[in-house]
Amino acid sequence: MFGRTKSGTTKSRSTESQSEFRSRRSFFRWASSLAATLSVAPLVSSAKSLSSPEAMAEGEDYYAKLGVSPIINAAGTYTTLTAACMPPEVLAAVQKAALHPVRLHDLQQKAGEYIAQRLKCEGAVVTSGASGAISLATAACLQYANNISIVDMPQAIEGKKNQVIVQQAHRYEYDRAIYLCGARVTEVVTLDDYKRACGAGNAVMTNFFNAAEDEDGVAATAQIGREEWLRVAHDNKIPCHLDAAADMPPISNLWTYTGMGFDLVAFSGGKGMRGPQNAGLLLGRKVLTDLAHKNNNPGDGIGRGMKVAKEQIVGMVAAVDWVLSHTEESMQGDYQTRADLIASAVKGIASVRTETVVPKIANHVPHLLIRFDPAVTGVTTSQIVHALRSGTPSIELNPNTGQKPNQGIPADANTLVVGVWMLQPGEDAIVGRRIREALTKKA
Repeated sequence: MFGRTKSGTTKSRSTESQSEFRSRRSFFRWASSLAATLSVAPLVSSAKSLSSPEAMAEGEDYYAKLGVSPIINAAGTYTTLTAACMPPEVLAAVQKAALHPVRLHDLQQKAGEYIAQRLKCEGAVVTSGASGAISLATAACLQYANNISIVDMPQAIEGKKNQVIVQQAHRYEYDRAIYLCGARVTEVVTLDDYKRACGAGNAVMTNFFNAAEDEDGVAATAQIGREEWLRVAHDNKIPCHLDAAADMPPISNLWTYTGMGFDLVAFSGGKGMRGPQNAGLLLGRKVLTDLAHKNNNPGDGIGRGMKVAKEQIVGMVAAVDWVLSHTEESMQGDYQTRADLIASAVKGIASVRTETVVPKIANHVPHLLIRFDPAVTGVTTSQIVHALRSGTPSIELNPNTGQKPNQGIPADANTLVVGVWMLQPGEDAIVGRRIREALTKKA
């Protein structure tokens, strides 16, 4: 990005870079002087010397300091609930990475190569979440189709190829991640629509919402499956992107879709993979992931504001290792046991029935459904949700609670949906007790 002077004129990149270099050189002189003053050589020792032993061991509880109350997450890996908690192995890697500076470009490249090798694909990029991956995928495909510079997007692509083909049933809020690059969406419904759109000659990419077939309503009306979608696009030499943000587990999905032929696949890092919430992965063909790297921070492309720090990059590498240390069975942990414990807590309440369901695609883990008749219990779904939220600790149920069937969860107006996989040890017992109290306390 170019800086601006007070008069509004644009500084040259070389001038800005020299100034930046001088300021950084001054910083390193200062840091060296500080290290000498403190009589500590290693960087890690410097960090430790500036913190008290108690602070290093425990750390201050900033949630308490800020007055933000932790909740019990009986919902799932939703961004609004800060998604998953990192396992100890990933957290340790993040903390260690925080102690040492590296060259960011080197780290991005080496991390991408390592992840690609482990996940059986040509190339990989650690991104700022799945939405950031969609933007970088779009930028890469725009550049690939038009042979343009990274700084031509989004404004200088008028008259060039700029269409992303999407099934009407797959339109969603993440279309904005595509628009950021200057691309526009061409909607298709039928296979004939799709063939015409691909043959028009102005498409740079197609986008397929992977979990749509497990949705209800409009998303379930999509007429074109993955294999046919790939075949038609590739017949016209158009790259295909797949949004699989929440679609791990199963672990094998991390290579199934690239193996199927999708040129680029986006995953969230902070959901089932248990990496940092503000990270994700873009996997696929190396010619495209290399272009995504070029558009990524800290360059001047679309990804400049989608910064992924060294801690998040290392965290995602560690998350990949953590995931691959599991089998499909061990990845499910004790989720069913948690669901069974909560179900047993509400057993015997008049009209209450329970069942466990596992969505087919997104959030492919056990979810507990608690069905009841409000005419018998004397309380409604909304009253129960309010009681759980307003209690201490606050409990958040899955957002499909009280809703029509969706996302592979057959709920209804009188169904509580409990996502058990983000619960911390002992929280399943608390959730079961609190739901029982809410169901048996008439309004």
